[in-house]
Amino acid sequence: MLELRPTCEHCNQALPPASSAARICSYECTFCATCVATVLANVCPNCGGGFMPRPVRPAHNWKNGNCIEQHPATAKITHKPVDPAAHTQFAAQLKTIPPERR
Repeated sequence: MLELRPTCEHCNQALPPASSAARICSYECTFCATCVATVLANVCPNCGGGFMPRPVRPAHNWKNGNCIEQHPATAKITHKPVDPAAHTQFAAQLKTIPPERR
């Protein structure tokens, strides 16, 4: 189950569970859409993968207790700002390769 991390790892912007601005890689590294587009060039600084919009957990218990109330988001903040110069070098070799082929 996704942790639904509360903030962008780079800029620390709040990304509440229902945020449409949250982006995750396949390892659940979490960044805001702005950082993914302007700083990261859609290259995860932790694994080199691409990003997708993070799903939103249902707010209501529509079926079998599968909702944010029964399965809350984590409160643990992961704040690891990216070194823009180092990431630019790292991303240069990957950003032209589609994420599904990395």
